[in-house]
Amino acid sequence: MTYVFVCLVGLVAGTISGIVGTGSSIMLVPVLVYAFGPKQAVPIMAVAAVMANVSRVLAWWREVDWRACAAYALPGIPAAAFGARTLLVLPPRAVDLAIGSFLIAMVPMRHWLARHELKITLWQLALGGAVIGYLTGIVVSTGPLSVPLFLFYGLSKGAFLATEAASSLGVYLSKSATFQRFGALDADVAIKGLIAGSSLMFGAFIAKRFVLTLKPDAFRLMMDGIMLAAGVSVLWNAAHAD
Repeated sequence: MTYVFVCLVGLVAGTISGIVGTGSSIMLVPVLVYAFGPKQAVPIMAVAAVMANVSRVLAWWREVDWRACAAYALPGIPAAAFGARTLLVLPPRAVDLAIGSFLIAMVPMRHWLARHELKITLWQLALGGAVIGYLTGIVVSTGPLSVPLFLFYGLSKGAFLATEAASSLGVYLSKSATFQRFGALDADVAIKGLIAGSSLMFGAFIAKRFVLTLKPDAFRLMMDGIMLAAGVSVLWNAAHAD
């Protein structure tokens, strides 16, 4: 029953994240912690995130902006490995507080940038990839951080989902490989990650039909909602961490 529950939550999380580009970790990680313990939850989610990103790339393959993907991923991949190695050194609560505050602040900031028609460039996207890649190695997920970055670059709907997923894929592979190298990702954890990840993959393909019918304004409104929810969730976790 534990695996059934994990897969059901994963299916819902995969569908939602397939529509808005993030949110799967926020929904699935508490279930993984309850089912398998906090020590296994992070590497399990790393494996599941790889599978979730693969599914979004496959679902939207023709929409990928490969220049933006390369700009983000090339600095993000080594940064994620470095972040994973320093995971036990940095205080997670401080990182969570910073990320949660940032996510909530990004909602009015995104609207301000939209009114002034300001957008980031490729080199700024690369800088963001390095910073977010490092943070991804430390915390369970930084999907809500990469979301506004790609939106500020000018991507939307399928192009946004595909490019963010393709860019994040290398980052999560780097993180998973680092966990495996340092003994945190054994065969048992990998199998659990594959099971959780399979449900996320199915959800991504279910989501595609909904994304195709979304109007741009509705898509942006959903993005605001997920960023607010993610920010509050991260701050809540930080406030109640042991």
